Amino acid sequence: MDGTYHECGHATGAKHRLDRNFAERFKRDSLAIEEICAELTASFVLADLGIAHHPRPDHAAYVASWLRVFKDDPRAIFTAASKAQAAADWMHAQQPQAEEMAA
Repeated sequence: MDGTYHECGHATGAKHRLDRNFAERFKRDSLAIEEICAELTASFVLADLGIAHHPRPDHAAYVASWLRVFKDDPRAIFTAASKAQAAADWMHAQQPQAEEMAA
């Protein structure tokens, strides 16, 4: 995934943005679920914008590290995807509207 969009995905979780916190539910896996959320956010935004992305060879190992999270909590992917969609929606909402750009 594009690193810039991935990092923007992380930024949406800040308290003054979407106030995303996985620590209570996922405890030791909260960082991994945040990484999954950021990757999904980047994927959703890139797809919405019609921007092709070309995964790097090390992405398979990166994704493989998440398997423990999914094994421990099979519904974790739904939580991550839901939060990622909220993040992508938030990012889109921050863009100027056509009438604002025309002014």
